[in-house]
Amino acid sequence: MQTVQKLIDKLDLQPHPEGGYFKETYRSPFKINSEALGKNYDGNRNVSTCIYFMLTSETFSAFHKINQDEIWHFYTGSPISLHIISEEGEHSEILIGCEMDKNQVPQAVVNGGSYFAAKVTEANSYALVGCTVAPGFDFKDFYLPSQEELTAKFPKHKRLIEQFTRS
Repeated sequence: MQTVQKLIDKLDLQPHPEGGYFKETYRSPFKINSEALGKNYDGNRNVSTCIYFMLTSETFSAFHKINQDEIWHFYTGSPISLHIISEEGEHSEILIGCEMDKNQVPQAVVNGGSYFAAKVTEANSYALVGCTVAPGFDFKDFYLPSQEELTAKFPKHKRLIEQFTRS
């Protein structure tokens, strides 16, 4: 796992509240006025933002949601299993990676308002991806629900929720 620490150091990654590590790499200088964004937003937002995001096999990205659409771009390492629960309670799983003959995709979109969580698929490994958010990310739009709250909202996904929340 020396590669993990080298990437953390080289890319100046920091711990992310959902799990894993991240660094913002781009924030558009252009802004969208709050009036144009609708009721789910408090304040103006940049047009888009982008981060590096790294997961290791020792952790996972816990279920969370943001108002915006988020596009995941695979760079290197183990494939990622991305779990999405829509507002209507439908679960889907996307494998993000470069082996398309194994049903992996190098890019995936999570629709704004959906809950999503992720983990690497291989033991003793890591994955480095990029995440682009539009309108741009702001922690005001980030929501990390409790296991209890998410299970009450989506009881049929209780097992999955238990795997991807931190009580």
